[in-house]
Amino acid sequence: MELNADKYKTIEAISEGLYKEKGSKFLSFAIPVKSVEETKEILAEYRKRFFDARHVCYAYMLGYDRTEFRANDDGEPSGTAGRPILGQINSRELTNILVIVVRYFGGVLLGTGGLVTAYKEAAADALNAAEINERTVKNAFSIAFGYLSMNEVMRVIKDLNAEIVSQTFDNECSINVLVDKSQAAFLMSKFDNNADVKLDDLGFR
Repeated sequence: MELNADKYKTIEAISEGLYKEKGSKFLSFAIPVKSVEETKEILAEYRKRFFDARHVCYAYMLGYDRTEFRANDDGEPSGTAGRPILGQINSRELTNILVIVVRYFGGVLLGTGGLVTAYKEAAADALNAAEINERTVKNAFSIAFGYLSMNEVMRVIKDLNAEIVSQTFDNECSINVLVDKSQAAFLMSKFDNNADVKLDDLGFR
């Protein structure tokens, strides 16, 4: 399936799931995230919350282009936990998401095949309960300009239907905006001939 480079899919809010097998319980959580730092903070919280669990396994995917990811087995046999969780994220083409599966051991070994199935099904249960949204990739810009250029700048922002994040109006003015990724080059070209307007590309969101 060919992905639209200007669109990505993620979840709206935290969702939960559960899978049980031979006394073991697998509690699953799908969580929207935006950075590795945020992911680490959430993992620390869940490890503290489920301190008595045998394993806290996870996988995450970040970025609109889905290039930053990780899977972790947290002591389970290699490839039996994190990879199946990541597989469920990939099968739904999701990003900016962390899926955690917490295992409480039931006393009976499941074997590698049983573990793969358990972590896959637990992750799937949380993701099936999630509200999935398709979003447009946005490019953030900071626009600095003199007061005399305000009308021109505001007209371009209106024409592009850009989202104003913050603004300051004084002798020197500045506006932070979000525009669709496909419109970024057009925005920059509109001020090529105006030395009074300076654009700072803040990257994609």
